[in-house]
Amino acid sequence: MGRLNSALGALIDQDANLARAYEAAGAPASRKRAPGFPSLLRIIINQQVSVQAGKAIWTRLEEGLKAVTPEAVLENSADTLRGYGLSRGKAMYARELAGAIAEGSLDLNALKRMDDTEVLLQLTRIKGIGRWTAEIYMMFALGRPDIWPVGDLALAASVERLLGLKKRPDPKKLESIAENWRPWRTSAAVLLWHYYSHAGPMGKK
Repeated sequence: MGRLNSALGALIDQDANLARAYEAAGAPASRKRAPGFPSLLRIIINQQVSVQAGKAIWTRLEEGLKAVTPEAVLENSADTLRGYGLSRGKAMYARELAGAIAEGSLDLNALKRMDDTEVLLQLTRIKGIGRWTAEIYMMFALGRPDIWPVGDLALAASVERLLGLKKRPDPKKLESIAENWRPWRTSAAVLLWHYYSHAGPMGKK
């Protein structure tokens, strides 16, 4: 179980619905990641796969590469990367990301000095990095406090359940719902994911 950080504490104090989510599920564990290539690559690998599958693929990749660096990725062909468990598309995306960093067209260290909009633009220029991937990196590797990934299905399902909505909110509705949670929407999202996981797919503990 995680600790109640100041942003989450403020949200719970001001919003009865989030307070109910906290009462039901408790404080979420930290999802903080070290900024850099391995974290971003792991987020790409975790796209559209289960948590267990993502962990298994990452373990095989680490064992195969020895060190998860852009240079190590580029030294391996896409077919070799597929042998470590990556899909054809993700093997290509891994090499695209590694190549962008190696040639200097993407500077991950420079992202720390950019605002959220610029970070999003820089990351989504790379093939294989969509808005969701960029937002997850911003939330957990860069520690940005006010990111709200409206394209995340589990987040939408959690809001639907918590608020008792008749249907799952679309991205526009989800954006509107979270307006009152600024400037701590990252903490709100983490709590809602935790609440969704705690309640289970059918809303049962």
